[in-house]
Amino acid sequence: MANPLAGEVAIAVNGERHVCKLTLGALAELEAGLGEGSLVGLVARFESGGYTGRDVMALIVAGLRGGGWQGTADDLLTADIEGGPLGAAQVAATLLVRAFSPVT
Repeated sequence: MANPLAGEVAIAVNGERHVCKLTLGALAELEAGLGEGSLVGLVARFESGGYTGRDVMALIVAGLRGGGWQGTADDLLTADIEGGPLGAAQVAATLLVRAFSPVT
């Protein structure tokens, strides 16, 4: 079960539940993979609705890897993500919010 206070988000891939979390290492991998100068640009794209499928996929992969998953983006190309593209985008956006929200 995902712990929102720890920045975790649950996702079901091919019917199997996983925990996603944007750890520092996952964030660095995400930044490098997207070629983004900073994560602020990525956050801004999500806030404005200008994100791409590539952004969503990169966030999901980084979150899964931060949660301990050993797969790659290629493993998700034909995967069934619960909720489809919209569900994946919601998980991606939630990951960003939880990664950069202070826990009080």
